[in-house]
Amino acid sequence: MPAKRLSHLFLGATAFTAALLATAATPAAAQSVPASAPASASVPTAKGPNFLVIVADDLGWSDLGAFGGEIATPNLDRLALNGLRLTGFHTAPTCSPTRSMLLSGTDNHLAGLGSMAELMAANQKDKEGYEGYLRPEVASLAERFAAGGYRTLISGKWHLGLKPEQDPHARGFQYSFALLQGGGNHFGLDQSADPTKGTTYTRDGKVLPSLPAGFYSSDAFAGNLIEELQRSRKDTPGKPFFAYLTFTAPHWPIQAPDEDIARQRGRYDAGFEAIRAARLARQEQLGLVAKGTVAHTPRAPRGGWDGLSVTDKREAARNMEIYAAMVARMDANVGRVIDELRASGELDNTVIVFLADNGAEALDAKTTGAKMLARYTTTANNAFDNLGKGTSYATYGPEWAQAGTAPSWLTKAYASEGGTRTVAFVNWKGLAHPRTVGGAYVSVADIAPTLLDYAGIPSDGTTFEGRIVLPITGKSAKPWLEGKAAVVHAADEPIGTELFGSRALRKGDWKITDIGDGQWRLFAIAKDPGETLDLSDKYPEKLRELSADWDAYAKANHVILPDQAPYRP
Repeated sequence: MPAKRLSHLFLGATAFTAALLATAATPAAAQSVPASAPASASVPTAKGPNFLVIVADDLGWSDLGAFGGEIATPNLDRLALNGLRLTGFHTAPTCSPTRSMLLSGTDNHLAGLGSMAELMAANQKDKEGYEGYLRPEVASLAERFAAGGYRTLISGKWHLGLKPEQDPHARGFQYSFALLQGGGNHFGLDQSADPTKGTTYTRDGKVLPSLPAGFYSSDAFAGNLIEELQRSRKDTPGKPFFAYLTFTAPHWPIQAPDEDIARQRGRYDAGFEAIRAARLARQEQLGLVAKGTVAHTPRAPRGGWDGLSVTDKREAARNMEIYAAMVARMDANVGRVIDELRASGELDNTVIVFLADNGAEALDAKTTGAKMLARYTTTANNAFDNLGKGTSYATYGPEWAQAGTAPSWLTKAYASEGGTRTVAFVNWKGLAHPRTVGGAYVSVADIAPTLLDYAGIPSDGTTFEGRIVLPITGKSAKPWLEGKAAVVHAADEPIGTELFGSRALRKGDWKITDIGDGQWRLFAIAKDPGETLDLSDKYPEKLRELSADWDAYAKANHVILPDQAPYRP
């Protein structure tokens, strides 16, 4: 799909949908991304399906074209539109807790990431479940797949431990290229073999002393996964694979190659509100939200687009151009991986799961993130003409983030829908209803048991290869995906979450939310996904019921509410 000028963003329903469907049926658009190495010959069909799990970092709910966005994402759109788009998919409010749930199949407070290692409150430190890394008491999804006869691969962000025994290669990934920390300079300028001095990369468990010239995160992660696929295919012919591709795009610092940023010029000059309104309209057109859905009113710390100076508008538009360039570059790299699987003959037998790890990031480097990011921003060159380069360090701020999470309330770090309802889809030939939208509630903790179910690998019990492990508590979504069940989670099943003191509990069509101020609010979430109408006064008994359910969840999962809130974007 060619890049469109701003005047073309406001397509009518028929034109926009037709454009997306055309994208889904045509080859990937050419992008300035390094070509992959030649694919090896076809391999025999594996007994079990292959699995490719792709995670985007801080991607907004509506950033992809298939979810209402204007950014050119033809490769992901094709996969999403030909698969099942999940409008009820939920994660933890931030990255490493989500990743711990994905790889463990259980709650982050049990898996070791009750809070992020970097943002642990004083009263949480050294407590069980708050180790800040994936606990050895968890049998990781990679370990389970490896034991089940799969080749296991990771390329990208790890964020589940820095020590050798916590490296992905030590946790079941036979082939790995990993960024150990939660993020870093996308051009690799902060790379260091010492995790205390910079971002650290490992290959198959060994620390890399340097990165190659021309490094860019999305290119490197896709390229290394392709190399791992080819190498592992030769090492163990005929074995199916579990591959975990974890981008750091579009997490701050917002940085992208110049040519990618140039393609976005002028597309965001209309401002936050115009883009948000256009995306909401397209979500209705695509059937992602019900017609007439009320969106939550966004926080506007600077008073909205019209309240900005000419200089501030220019910089804000440029920041969003850079962000969009990162998303488009990530999409092009997904296309490289898909092309490799197609060439090898493995694509048709591959279950593809795509998700964002949390809602869009609203941290502002100049205000809410000034203290947290000072060690980077004070030495960065954030002059306008340098924004997006490796020597800059900027964020795109809360207004653009809320354009990305609409119609939901708030953003990353909150247990509101804006922090936990994320873009996700499944692409697989065995789906009962491909090319549709599925609204059932699905948790990131459900991914592990679902994939193991498809692979025919046991996921029950509390022992694994001679050691005692935590049980998987997520539910397999396979019956739902195959049309044999109406839901994944029963209407009377309470599902809780918490991070940084922001809490929530979902039970059927109801939800209670505390954004961190200690106040529960009650929402009829099925009818009010924007969490716009607090029904606490109208239904006090329902509020008490769900509050008691949350207390039980907190006790069962050893939740320790923090004595301070270190992260409030």
